[in-house]
Amino acid sequence: MSGSTFGKIFKATTFGESHGTALGVVVDGVPAGTKIDLAKIQERLDRRRPGAKAGGKFNAAVTARSEADKAEILSGVFEGKAQGTPIAIEIRNTSQHSSDYSNLKDTFRPGHADYTYFEKYGFRDYRGGGRASGRETCARVAAGAIAQQFLEQTLGKKFSVTAYTLRAAGISCQKIDLKAIEQNPLRAADLNAARAMQKKIEELRAAGDSAGGVVECQIKGVPAGLGEPVFEKLDATLAAAMLSIGAVKGIEFGAGFAACDMTGSENNDVMKVKGGKAAFSTNNAGGVLGGISNGDTIIFRLAIKPVPSIFVEQETIKNKNGKLAQTSLKIQGRHDVCLCPRIVPVVEAMAALVIADALLQERSARI
Repeated sequence: MSGSTFGKIFKATTFGESHGTALGVVVDGVPAGTKIDLAKIQERLDRRRPGAKAGGKFNAAVTARSEADKAEILSGVFEGKAQGTPIAIEIRNTSQHSSDYSNLKDTFRPGHADYTYFEKYGFRDYRGGGRASGRETCARVAAGAIAQQFLEQTLGKKFSVTAYTLRAAGISCQKIDLKAIEQNPLRAADLNAARAMQKKIEELRAAGDSAGGVVECQIKGVPAGLGEPVFEKLDATLAAAMLSIGAVKGIEFGAGFAACDMTGSENNDVMKVKGGKAAFSTNNAGGVLGGISNGDTIIFRLAIKPVPSIFVEQETIKNKNGKLAQTSLKIQGRHDVCLCPRIVPVVEAMAALVIADALLQERSARI
């Protein structure tokens, strides 16, 4: 399988399956001397890991599968610093219930990658989706945690990546309060909206159904000049990174699709001089112009599809003795109801990987 490596200089290669022995990542291109704090990597993984509780309270949105997601650094770090060699991190699986998927050996789940994987490879790991499982993202989060440490040491405290649930189960945040994100199970930026989201998701769980939503991300402290024009624009690379996350079905930057109904005079971000530097009166561009960062906050929104694993009987197809046949299926096991809260740290990780790679590429752009 190709396509498991992301980045050009700061590169991350993930490996492992949902019900395999372990998952992990090899991160290459980390500048020697970068301080690597395993506790910070683990902190990021703890935000993504499965488990039914959030802040000590039941979280109706996420799976009951309980994994420690303990990271172990195997190589590339000595005395707390990157050696400039590949950094390998392993995360062991400890709570697989592979028997939950025995009825899926020859049956393709609607909304999943089962059928397309089978068509591409001729067979598939049906246990939890194998490589196509959202569990693969724990390796991305570990890599992103390294990228974030590099960026914080390079760009300083002004740099930050913050994602949050903007909309879930048809309910939208009415305000953006970044302090609220880690105070509610949905990781929403509005506590009142979060309570309404949670209530709706509990209803959907009871009915055996699921929900989608919108995740927004802000990247602050990115200097102007990052991004390679034409085919590797910064927004294009960010889009590729985000759309590589399994449940993400769309992305928009800044004003996004709303710009379609604007005039040029409304959409253009007026430029002024502030403190000797360029400043923008608005941010309809989302922090990127011509594929290059303009120094403003990079902001984008992601469309997250409903969880395809639902506990409602569905019509589907199966592979019977080499031929396709009609059948029905009722999925079993432990599954998320809304992916938004667990996608938040994955979005932050992928964003950090993009910016870290772009920053290293920028170093060779001019004398």
